[in-house]
Amino acid sequence: MVLAGPSGSGKSSWADSQFRPDQIVSTDALRAIVGFGEHDQRAGTDAFDLANLVVERRLKRGLLTVVDSLGLDPKQRARWLKVAATHGRPTVAVAFDVPAAECRKRNKQRSSPVPSKALTSQLTRWPEQLNLLDHEFDKVVSPGDVRIVPTTLARWAAPDKEPRAMKFGLTISSFTFADGAADLGPKLAALAQEAEAAGFDSLWVMDHFVQIPQVGRQWDPMLESYTALAFLAGVTERVSLGTMVTGITYRNIAHLAKIVATLDVLSGGRARCGLGAAWFDTEHELYGYEFPPLAERYDQLEDALQLLPLMWGPGSPSFEGRTISTPAATCYPRPVQEHIPMLVGGSGEKKTLKLVAQYADACNLFGEPDVIAHKVSVLDDHLATFDRDRSEVAVTQLSGVLCAASDDDLAARVAALSPRDTPPEVVSELVTAGTVDDHIGRFQALADVGVDEAIVALADLSLPDAISNFAPVIQQFQG
Repeated sequence: MVLAGPSGSGKSSWADSQFRPDQIVSTDALRAIVGFGEHDQRAGTDAFDLANLVVERRLKRGLLTVVDSLGLDPKQRARWLKVAATHGRPTVAVAFDVPAAECRKRNKQRSSPVPSKALTSQLTRWPEQLNLLDHEFDKVVSPGDVRIVPTTLARWAAPDKEPRAMKFGLTISSFTFADGAADLGPKLAALAQEAEAAGFDSLWVMDHFVQIPQVGRQWDPMLESYTALAFLAGVTERVSLGTMVTGITYRNIAHLAKIVATLDVLSGGRARCGLGAAWFDTEHELYGYEFPPLAERYDQLEDALQLLPLMWGPGSPSFEGRTISTPAATCYPRPVQEHIPMLVGGSGEKKTLKLVAQYADACNLFGEPDVIAHKVSVLDDHLATFDRDRSEVAVTQLSGVLCAASDDDLAARVAALSPRDTPPEVVSELVTAGTVDDHIGRFQALADVGVDEAIVALADLSLPDAISNFAPVIQQFQG
């Protein structure tokens, strides 16, 4: 964020009222570091060299950076914009378009006013520079109260049309919301029932034996996936149930068919079978599972996509796959569903999405709407190869979010999740934190590029009202 305007237009006062000191890079303050004081103009070159270094290092780390300078030099602005582009950071100019008389009045009231001739030069150049800002920055705004929104939400404005219908699933990837093991069952049941009442169409758990590093610590509680799904089946009535996703290396494929069929029978036909090639090598080592090369794991995945429907279907046909064979695909009782949906997790364009197009009923993708749009086009190409229609394969998208009821609630939730040494805006970016209105635009963009079901991990699930706060988002897409 670059502040732009003549001296006396109120840039520094506004910045001090809206941001923490550590977020502001002030060229005046840097003059005081490399010169005799903030108004030592002879230190200007060194001060800007230092400002450029600080801006580059902050943007490299993804930190919110507010540059407080005149902002009237197009060459200097170009340097900052180039650094922002290098590190993929959005750019905003705050234009302080204040009448010249007011700028002169404020300047005279300063303890060290800018020389009148210098201020006149700034005021003369300002109209031309103001016009240039619109062509240089992603957005140009007037000074006002600031609310920091994650980049992924700021990119997608709330829709001005009726949202396209889309389902929502909730994945529970962490179980630290409970006060010890004895509290875990009741808390999990309450969360599942609340999610069903809020309008979620599906519930998912990860298929891991220890917590993964992307979510928490290895010693955090982690439930066995299919036991947890069976428990969830007993405390819910409507939502479908699945793993996000089953590691193909963890179970004999025929045995997996029996497990999923049992879940389907006992849940009244609500099982979904998520499958993936597995990736967590540490987990394999800890539990004594072999971790074959990726090519072999893909062979196992393809065998599963072929064998599972045979196990669940009529008769007892033999099967000879790359990694498993059986003289008779036998599984009684049969699932309640005539066909249990199979979902493949992963976005690989050459292998994973090809397997989805050839065998599966759904894919699970990561990324924002522009990325998803590309992945869907790749999936469509694979579907054409196998003469399948797009309507036969559901597109799901997985992401972490935090949804708050209001701006004050948002600040409180982000603060509750922020470690002592991490700024709240960094945590907000990591968990995609916003209000209902912030999230609707992004989910509308996902629906527009072909997402049929958005599966969310609520980052604040350990806090009260996490599910009820998200319910209004679901309601927007139930049309």
